[in-house]
Amino acid sequence: MNEQHQAPEAPLILSVSGARGIVGESMTPAVAAEFAAGFGSFVKAAAGRSDPVFCLGRDSRPSGEMFAAAALAGLTAVGGRVIDLGVVATPTAAVMIRHHRADGGMVVTASHNPIIWNGLKCLGADGGAPPKADVDEIIRRFRQREFDYAAVEDLQPAKRDKSSHETHVAKVLAHIDSAPIRAGQFKVVLDSVNGAGCAAGRMLLDELGCEVIHLNGEPTGLFAHTPEPVEENLTELAKLTKSAGAVCGFAQDPDADRLAIVDEKGRYIGEEYTLVLAARRLLDLRAAAEEKGDVVLAANLSTSRMIDDLAGRYENVKVLRTPVGEANVAEAMRSRDAVMGGEGNGGVIFPPVCRVRDSLSGMALILGLLADDPRKRPLSAIVDEMPRYCMIKRKQPLASPEAAANILKKVPSTFSENGPGSFSGARVDTSDGVRLDFDDGWVHLRPSNTEPIIRLIAEAETTERAEALIAQVSSAAGLS
Repeated sequence: MNEQHQAPEAPLILSVSGARGIVGESMTPAVAAEFAAGFGSFVKAAAGRSDPVFCLGRDSRPSGEMFAAAALAGLTAVGGRVIDLGVVATPTAAVMIRHHRADGGMVVTASHNPIIWNGLKCLGADGGAPPKADVDEIIRRFRQREFDYAAVEDLQPAKRDKSSHETHVAKVLAHIDSAPIRAGQFKVVLDSVNGAGCAAGRMLLDELGCEVIHLNGEPTGLFAHTPEPVEENLTELAKLTKSAGAVCGFAQDPDADRLAIVDEKGRYIGEEYTLVLAARRLLDLRAAAEEKGDVVLAANLSTSRMIDDLAGRYENVKVLRTPVGEANVAEAMRSRDAVMGGEGNGGVIFPPVCRVRDSLSGMALILGLLADDPRKRPLSAIVDEMPRYCMIKRKQPLASPEAAANILKKVPSTFSENGPGSFSGARVDTSDGVRLDFDDGWVHLRPSNTEPIIRLIAEAETTERAEALIAQVSSAAGLS
């Protein structure tokens, strides 16, 4: 059986990433309508108005139209005035929220999850993921069925806006230097995995003067390969990028908020480099303009140390670490006025465009880095001059959400300052699972926000050291 059609037993997952579940099991139209009503009721109270405006979008999954109809019903039921965007990327929906000065938005998507999943992402009035405290209140309203339904005479029909892709692309072009990219006339391969980023991704690259080879460019939602943009799923992109003589290959996930990269040799650079390369472009532009003052970049606890190494090359640049989850990164960015943020999963948050991860901003910034390189080096050479670490990512199914707590509590004491063996003396961070930092590497153990699994990630200068960290934490947590 194809991996993306296997249906693991899973509860409805409620987290800072919204709601996700298995279609027809834990995620049903009734669940979607009530979750939307809970979100709409929260926004209604927070905005202090009886008729809040919402933008509603969805990715291209076959179940998307059904769940979008359910979400529209839930938002309308509490008095919301809904602007239906149709099939759009999550960052496109974020752009449209600000464009329409809406009070919030909702995207029907399960992001990188296989086709059997679907879910609902909530977005605030600034187009960003809401803070954890707001998410907790939305979930409480949903669980307790605390919905502020509107009177029947106050219900309003939805309106349709078909300009979303053009608006998003125009926003990106307004905030990047497109002239050198157009002059470069780059050949680029784009794999949109039959997702919501097909139209806007292609449109942006066309506007940047690129010759585009578009893989899986029809938004059918019938994913041509397992949709998470990791190396084993992007073999066709890698081969075609090399054989076509393209400067790079880009891979989006189904809701186009994540971006993975392949260099001109067909080498999978991966998602960890996306944020680093985009941040380098931004910091180079700021340095060239001789902009002064402190600069903050935000990244989650599972993101590579490469972002810290990059920050160290520039004056007054600091990296702020957050728990995993776009909402946590976005909240930290708001509080510290960060110029860019993101995650090691290929997510770049570029606030001038939108306050969620945006594959379009990532593509434009990375092409700008290539176009403006003073030595006109290929992407492979730019990447190879950067510090390189070995990162290992493992995951293990959880019997229940509660099982994670029992696993996590076993770890910190083993690695404390007074812990036994050569792995003692770690700097311990328990803000999101357990992260242990050593001078020559780190390891992070945490439950997923989006799947019934626990993740174990280690990064070090050598494979042997990363494997040793994985082994030690697995043993301490009782995973091996």
